[in-house]
Amino acid sequence: MSRDQRTSDQTIIPLSRTKLLLVMAGSMVFVVGGWWMFRAQPGSALEGGPLGHLTLVHAMGLIGIAFFGLVAAFAFRKLFDRSPGLVLREDGIVDNSSGVAAGLIPWRDIVGFDVMVIQQSRMLVIRVVSPEAYIERGNPLKRSLNRMNFKLCGSPLAIASTTLKINFDELVRLCSAYHAKYGAAQGR
Repeated sequence: MSRDQRTSDQTIIPLSRTKLLLVMAGSMVFVVGGWWMFRAQPGSALEGGPLGHLTLVHAMGLIGIAFFGLVAAFAFRKLFDRSPGLVLREDGIVDNSSGVAAGLIPWRDIVGFDVMVIQQSRMLVIRVVSPEAYIERGNPLKRSLNRMNFKLCGSPLAIASTTLKINFDELVRLCSAYHAKYGAAQGR
């Protein structure tokens, strides 16, 4: 029986177009702010501000443009993605929720979950048996972002509900319930 025809226990969580638009709009505001910082002239208010030296202001502006430009590009691309953002099913979690989406994460690889909070934004960190295997997935940019995720949260895999049609607490509840049901069935 093909995967499309099988009947199974699965929960499909779509991407939220509204949240993606908000992420894109917010990112563009930060890109404009970064451009403003990058274009600051000697003697401007930014030169003597909290960042001090104008070179540092320009560098922070460039970093802001690059980072938030990537976030805006990701959100724009995801607006046209008709695939579900996240699918919880018998064999694992299929992640398509972010720019570093992991694809299928089998339950046998998942050790457990942690919640990480960064400036009032919560992420569900997926702890896996072999993080290195997930760090090395994808193109060089994705591998680099996976490494940064690993250094920041102890796993290359983290899911936020920011782009999903689900609130964070429900996301945690569903992932934990599926892991208890199917992770335990695989000897965990």
